[in-house]
Amino acid sequence: MTTTTMTTALEPVYRERLMRFAREVSFPAGARLFEEGGRADRFWIVRTGTVTLDLRVPGRRPAVVESLGHGELVGWSWYFGPGVWHLGGEAMSPVRAWEFDAAPVRALCAADPEFGRAVATWVGRVVAHRLHASRVRLLDLYAPYGSGDLL
Repeated sequence: MTTTTMTTALEPVYRERLMRFAREVSFPAGARLFEEGGRADRFWIVRTGTVTLDLRVPGRRPAVVESLGHGELVGWSWYFGPGVWHLGGEAMSPVRAWEFDAAPVRALCAADPEFGRAVATWVGRVVAHRLHASRVRLLDLYAPYGSGDLL
């Protein structure tokens, strides 16, 4: 697990508050959870299976930039305006997940500053991690000498 999984990023009291909004969902392999440029009004935490994140590349197939598994947050665009997906997401295997509607979670973040700060820190770590992973993956795919050692 990394610092971006729910269990390591959120203290138990904040996980419990967040999970009050969860509903169980499942997706078959190949199902698209969201499309780049679409409305980001929800997010998921993977229970089982794998979700890949991809990026549109003009004239090519979408480039897979990261694979997410157990405990990982799928989607961060819901947290920031204007609420538009920056990547696409697809179930690479059957996926079971917890799904959250973004509006009530954002409302709790606003009403409970400590909870809001914990969620903001978590989502910020996820964004930083995904940016780095996307950069490395795109360099691997398209740079003449790959990504090399970045950090």
